[in-house]
Amino acid sequence: MKKIKNIAVLTSGGDSPGMNAAIRAVVRASVYYKIKCTGIYRGYEGLIEGDFETLDARSVKNIINRGGTFLKSARSKLFRTAEGRKQAYEQLKKNEVDALVVVGGDGTFAGASVFKKEYNFPIVGIPGTIDNDISGTDYTIGYDTALNTVIEAIDKIRDTASSHNRLFLVEVMGRNAGDIALNAGIGAGAEEILIPEQDMGINRLVESLKRSRKSGKTSSIVVVAEGDKIGKNIFELAEYIEGNFENYEVRVTVLGHIQRGGAPSCFDRVLASRLGIGAVEALLAGDQDIMIGIKNRKLVKVPFNETITGENEIDLELLKVADITSI
Repeated sequence: MKKIKNIAVLTSGGDSPGMNAAIRAVVRASVYYKIKCTGIYRGYEGLIEGDFETLDARSVKNIINRGGTFLKSARSKLFRTAEGRKQAYEQLKKNEVDALVVVGGDGTFAGASVFKKEYNFPIVGIPGTIDNDISGTDYTIGYDTALNTVIEAIDKIRDTASSHNRLFLVEVMGRNAGDIALNAGIGAGAEEILIPEQDMGINRLVESLKRSRKSGKTSSIVVVAEGDKIGKNIFELAEYIEGNFENYEVRVTVLGHIQRGGAPSCFDRVLASRLGIGAVEALLAGDQDIMIGIKNRKLVKVPFNETITGENEIDLELLKVADITSI
């Protein structure tokens, strides 16, 4: 394998708090090991267009506490084509880049894996997504911060729900994964939690709300992952509940992209720093076509194909905890 002298880093897909901390760690690890580091703006789109900039230790000062990604992020339709990937490879060779670190989710890793197979180019991935839906790692960068943002929002919603005897349906992100909804629902004391991994059905939800009424609850919080299958959307669900519970005044809150913003938590800053350094060290050790993740507090190397094909598994113990504590 050719000796690595220049490592490039990019962020792709949806942004997540802690991406800047990961970039910072990649850059400073490169400096530590006396390697050049190149930042690529706007993800794979910037890779194709040659939007490169040399980074040093001072280039990434004062960003560990900032949300988002200063390298910007974008989805690239062109990178999905053979022509686009060829242009990307030519840009890497033109700028004398020897290896690449990509920060993103499963779509980012899928693109990286195809590119690696076509050009045998060394690539290592870092999981950066608030959904925590990447196989092979216990946590992804941004998940902890998003979770705390959701908890804070639901706590405030509960204040007004209690004041007006209202039922609030709170939609959180998670198209295919219910980690945010399940953990935030337990942490915020929600009466019900609807997630895509568990199709509880409308009847169980109705029975749960009836029990809540009978037990003396005058207000309720139901946390709904955006990928849950009950109803076409959360607004249709609200209409159904209002039509069947005349005593319930239902309100809907969609938290949306607020979950992606804000300063990363300490956990995400430390995680991103560990994964960033781990990615650089993996490349220097000759590893490629892998993601650096974390399992049982230890860094692990996971082949891209396992991160892409693996299914999100929900913690069954947490489901039990949610059922018991919502009585």
